[in-house]
Amino acid sequence: MIDLYTWGTPNGRKVSVMLEETGLKYQAFPVNIGKDEQFAPDFLKVNPNNKIPAIVDHEPLAAYGKEPYSVFESGAILIYLAEKSGKFLPADARSRMQALQWLMWQMGGFGPMLGQTHHFVRFAKEQVPYAIERFTTETKRLYKVLDGHLAKNEYLAGREYSIADMATLPWAARHEWHQIDLNDYPNVKRWYDPLMARPAVQRGFEVP
Repeated sequence: MIDLYTWGTPNGRKVSVMLEETGLKYQAFPVNIGKDEQFAPDFLKVNPNNKIPAIVDHEPLAAYGKEPYSVFESGAILIYLAEKSGKFLPADARSRMQALQWLMWQMGGFGPMLGQTHHFVRFAKEQVPYAIERFTTETKRLYKVLDGHLAKNEYLAGREYSIADMATLPWAARHEWHQIDLNDYPNVKRWYDPLMARPAVQRGFEVP
């Protein structure tokens, strides 16, 4: 059994989608970040960075020892679960590296930059024109990068649905928050629509 500590954010949904797709047994523990529950001492023991998501695997792979094993950072969790399940990380070296590259692209850009857009466009008490322009411009650039890659590839890793797609999809699901019309990025839309229709994705988005 895997304990999943999460909330209904794009980063949290990456992991719940992966768990639903793999069929690994898990139980979800909501961590309400709106009430600062991520700063609770018990959660700090799971994730020293006070961020969701995080997991505790009570039956880790032998290489990780016999004791329960905790993992934080959504990208690291996805890699860990791919190794545990043997799914959604290509075996072919080139495809595997492509999946990892686009996972890192999401972790380093298509999450943090879009998150800043969320903040300054939707939540900031003061509208800061410089910040809004800076982050919405970068958001559009990142969508263009994604659209260009998907013009040549069915999925981010090429022909295989992978953890790179699961990492990127929940952020794209908030395209309206980014003031993005997916019709302006037809290859993203072609990729996005069928993935959002996957039963495991829909179940994962309902967690917690």
